[in-house]
Amino acid sequence: MKQKHRFPLFRWAAILISFLTLILTTIQLIEYSRLRNNFPQGMQVGDVPIGGLNYAQAAERLFMVYRSPIEIVYDGHPIQIRPAVLGFEPQVDHMLAVADNQRVTEPFWAGFWNFLWQREIKVIKVPLSASYEEKRIRDYLVTEISARYDAPAIPPMPIAGTDQFAEGVSGTSLDIDRATLQTLDALKSPSSRRVNLALNKTSIPRPSLPDLEIMVRQIIEVSGFDGVVEVYMQDLGSTRNLLLAHRGDEEKLAPNIAFSSWSLVKIPLMVTAFRTMEEPYPEEVITLMEEMIQQSDNASTDQLAMMVIDANLSPLIVTADMHRLGLENTFWAGHFYLGAPLLQTFKTPANQRTDVDTQPDRYNQTTAADMGMLMEDIYLCAERAGGSLIAAFPDEISQRKCQQMIDIMLFNKIGVLIQAGVPSGTRIAHKHGWAIETDGLVHTYGNAALIYSPGGNYVLTIFAHHPVQAVFDPVNILFANISSAIYNFFNN
Repeated sequence: MKQKHRFPLFRWAAILISFLTLILTTIQLIEYSRLRNNFPQGMQVGDVPIGGLNYAQAAERLFMVYRSPIEIVYDGHPIQIRPAVLGFEPQVDHMLAVADNQRVTEPFWAGFWNFLWQREIKVIKVPLSASYEEKRIRDYLVTEISARYDAPAIPPMPIAGTDQFAEGVSGTSLDIDRATLQTLDALKSPSSRRVNLALNKTSIPRPSLPDLEIMVRQIIEVSGFDGVVEVYMQDLGSTRNLLLAHRGDEEKLAPNIAFSSWSLVKIPLMVTAFRTMEEPYPEEVITLMEEMIQQSDNASTDQLAMMVIDANLSPLIVTADMHRLGLENTFWAGHFYLGAPLLQTFKTPANQRTDVDTQPDRYNQTTAADMGMLMEDIYLCAERAGGSLIAAFPDEISQRKCQQMIDIMLFNKIGVLIQAGVPSGTRIAHKHGWAIETDGLVHTYGNAALIYSPGGNYVLTIFAHHPVQAVFDPVNILFANISSAIYNFFNN
């Protein structure tokens, strides 16, 4: 009897379990069917998850993501841009069509089986598809961003009445190529829609030559020197140069004024002496040359000229050499010794001017530009075996000779005039000159220099003339301040 009661119990239990299983399976089947009508879990379109969404919901999400503004940051300044402005449009219908095709390719029962056992969802990715023109993005960056936000570098500006320049400011410019790619990456990303634009930093330029001219003129005006001043500067690393003349009466004065060259004519004499000599040089000759340049000794100058060049006509030979170099306003017409004859009267474009007269000496004259260009020729010859000296005298002037000329001038250490305006230790090869004239006064000072500086090498020549008297101390300060301003121009 007991066995008859137990058997139906097991049967009903089995039936109940089967019924419950059927119900649960049906429920899961209905749930799976509902989910299968939507995009499957784990599906991503353009890296945007759309699993569990229907077509309309997925389209809305994709539009919301890819039509949302991107943020580009220019040097800390955020700028929001709608993708449509850049011509960027996600091709949602195309991407969802691809996604839907992948949705229905999985067999129903295989998918249901995976669903029942909650197996790991396989991520299905559909790549982003969008229409855009890279040129339109680039053009926008050029016309709207770069044009508006680029900041040009500001050169150091002269501080009025001083030899100093205010500090310049570096500039920024948009790196168009990199910024275009960065912007496009932001448009294509659903999450990284903020980008710091790539910028180029532009270095601080040197002050402009017009600014330098203004500064030099202000220095002359502030000094109170009411005579004639002429300044020549040549940048030896480029073609930039400055040539200006200034007179206290404020009347505009053209440069290339004739000045007494005094001892500056010893630079042309040194050039001609080296041209005529061949190594090995007699020790006596080198000693005379050093005394001529470094001590400005006139007796040594005459002795050197007569010994090496010509006993009588050496001044005219030196002059001919200068004219061959194109320095038509430079001449030496007689030796330095008292009572030396005037060998020739020279008329030059500079001393024939009628608008300005510095009463230049009949024996030796030059201009700031002539002396500056000669110093440049010596430099180019020594540094590169180039320039006018070697071109004019290819068989007589060599790179080694030019370097020897510079070496001799480097030892001319007087600590005043141009040399007073550069930092201690600066290499400067130069020659200075002034003379007490027949009235017992000095009227003209000159200095021609080759300056080696960290910011660039340059030539500087300054002449100053006063018809009454050129007093040394104020003239020395004037030369030093002009020299300092130009040194700062190169090394600000």
